[in-house]
Amino acid sequence: MPPKFGTSGLRGLVTELTPDCVDDHVRAFAATCPMGAGLFVAHDLRDSSPDIAQMVMQAGRRAGLQITMCDAVPTPALALAAMEAGAAAVMVTGSHIPADRNGLKFYTPEGEITKAHEAAILGALGTDTAALAGPAPRQADTVAASYIARYVDAYGPALAGWRIGFYAHSAVGRDLMIALLRGLGADVITLGWSDDFVPVDTEAVADTLRIQLRDWAAQHDCHAILSTDGDGDRPLVADATGTVVVGDVLGQIAAAALGAETVVTPVSSNSGVVLGGHFAKVIRTRIGSPYVIAGMAKAKGKVVGYEANGGFLLGFAAEGPAGPIAPLMTRDAVLPIIATLVAARDRDLAACVAAEPARFTAADRLQEVPIENAQTFVARLVADVSERETFLKKLGGTESSMNQIDGPRMTLADGRVVHVRPSGNAPELRLYVEADSVAVAEQTLKTGMKEMAAQIGL
Repeated sequence: MPPKFGTSGLRGLVTELTPDCVDDHVRAFAATCPMGAGLFVAHDLRDSSPDIAQMVMQAGRRAGLQITMCDAVPTPALALAAMEAGAAAVMVTGSHIPADRNGLKFYTPEGEITKAHEAAILGALGTDTAALAGPAPRQADTVAASYIARYVDAYGPALAGWRIGFYAHSAVGRDLMIALLRGLGADVITLGWSDDFVPVDTEAVADTLRIQLRDWAAQHDCHAILSTDGDGDRPLVADATGTVVVGDVLGQIAAAALGAETVVTPVSSNSGVVLGGHFAKVIRTRIGSPYVIAGMAKAKGKVVGYEANGGFLLGFAAEGPAGPIAPLMTRDAVLPIIATLVAARDRDLAACVAAEPARFTAADRLQEVPIENAQTFVARLVADVSERETFLKKLGGTESSMNQIDGPRMTLADGRVVHVRPSGNAPELRLYVEADSVAVAEQTLKTGMKEMAAQIGL
């Protein structure tokens, strides 16, 4: 199956991301989208990423662009540097998916590409264009330092006195994050450094990692343990006991701490954002940052966006304790981490989370599911009430209502929410659950995953 666009750009098997495929997509991007001052290129720490980044740069030069190589930096750091320079960007990353896959994330000088940009790129694939000779690539040396300064200048020594464990794994921003946390005054312990790529999904944290986080918390007496996904645009946060704080709750806390008035978030996010009463307006979208960005563009004033994976977008000029924080219209892992930890300074992180409305989410996914199988199962749920009744009966519930903003999101008579959706960029079938207790959410998720697997023949 060839690489395809999903909610986070182009994704596919490494073997499918050939020079011809990469060249075609990059040149279509250059032909149809604003390029501004040229093309910034960076990559994550997968073994395949440096070679694919070279393909991107060669394709950009053939399109006549000035190339700026940024090497291995987080996606939001690349986006920030490119936007400040008025340039487009391509990030080579597969984010949280396994190392046998990779992808490209595209940015115009204004930020992440829109669905309209995506359609234009797809429409221009295979177009024969004359090869141009762009100038020699140049090297960017300040991308990481500028990204660190963005937060240190805004928050100062806000984490002084805090002991932070940082789970480094193979996150591209691990050195940067350690330097940033120390710049904010924290005492940082490095945990779990890996020379091999580790696919960390912040929205569906593996049971083995949850156990490891609790073990680290017991061993090191930390105020919190932090990490990100592979390309640094989704946060992972655990409290002093090693208990994971889910991404949408981070979003709620960070949005309130930053003084947001409007929140834009996908339908899969925790409904505590509405129940908490902190925001004048909450706008729900389909899942994926392009939809969140489109919703933010329609909103006015102090608007932020976030996803259930924790990726956070700032749509207005906010104020930190030590200085301003400029808008950044791409998913970012750092701002929700810092804003939440600072909000928790006077009580501790667990108490800060406990103060949010008692709605709890859990999510997981079936992997290596043929996309056709996942789509067929979801279509049956949408079209046939008896299919939904049979599925929900296995979960011990009956349907009260359903919306179809992005796959069937079924509200049960007992208040639970069960949402089934094929992944937009990987062969995965995802299940999102919400309930009024952690135990009920986790049990519903466990039962639902087992039933989904049975339904699609796994």
